[in-house]
Amino acid sequence: MSISTFYLRKEEAMKKNVFVLLSSLVLCFAISCSSSDDGGNTDDDGGTVTIDKSANLLATGASANDILANTNFDRLLIEAAYVQGFRPTDAAMDNFEQFLRDRTFKTTIEITYRELSSPNEEDLTLQEIADLEEENRTAYNDGSTLAIYIYFADAPSEDDDLDEGLVTLGAVYRNTSMIIYESTIRDLASRSALISNADVETATLNHEFGHLFGLVDLGTIPVNDHEDPDAENHCNVEGCLMRAELQFSPVSTAVPAKGNVDELQSACSLTGKTVLKMLESQSARGLAAVPNLDAECILDLQNNGGR
Repeated sequence: MSISTFYLRKEEAMKKNVFVLLSSLVLCFAISCSSSDDGGNTDDDGGTVTIDKSANLLATGASANDILANTNFDRLLIEAAYVQGFRPTDAAMDNFEQFLRDRTFKTTIEITYRELSSPNEEDLTLQEIADLEEENRTAYNDGSTLAIYIYFADAPSEDDDLDEGLVTLGAVYRNTSMIIYESTIRDLASRSALISNADVETATLNHEFGHLFGLVDLGTIPVNDHEDPDAENHCNVEGCLMRAELQFSPVSTAVPAKGNVDELQSACSLTGKTVLKMLESQSARGLAAVPNLDAECILDLQNNGGR
């Protein structure tokens, strides 16, 4: 082989290696970009994006003004996560959305749905519910969007006392977190020929969200005193959605310390008999089964940025 031929082949080999190297770099770059777009876990520089959840982990009622007014957030995003087979009725969610539009100044209200597998539990503690939220929640405050998480469960609350007829229909345990015990609601509604699943769902959603609005004296200061002295954070006005007769245990306003199970408490344990009696009484009088907020509660919300 001549010297000229040797150098020619060596040059061709070097060019081939450079081409392979450049091709590999392009491929790696393409994969990197694809992963960033699909996963949403990296920023433009390829670094990991950390979601700031702190604004969604506050005490119940702490975001009352932000929910009601348009000052800091003009969009309300409701993430409705439900166990397969336990999606809430369309009628109840329509009623719930209208309730939010009637009482807030939000320009946009959007409800998204996420179907989840069952945790396969006979009952649920509030800490287990909080753990499920940590695992499954995807919507958090972002820019001008305020996010709310509602979990529709297929298991009852651990705190239920069936012998006493005490069942938990729903609870709020943080400023943007709510649990609805859908299986319990369906069981309760099945006991009445006058009341539907949608009626009980609507009453529970609206009542519990009333606490996220800060009612009563839970982040929204009452203009006039109408808090029941025997039932903290509930109204004493007859016929009000936030009426104390619907309430069994006090609302927890404490921010749970990380790892401290005891500080997470149910916001409202509703007695099945009382709820049915209230809804049936409304219906028998020719009124809507689900009561509205009374004038005092509405005045409080208007004084804190709501309608």
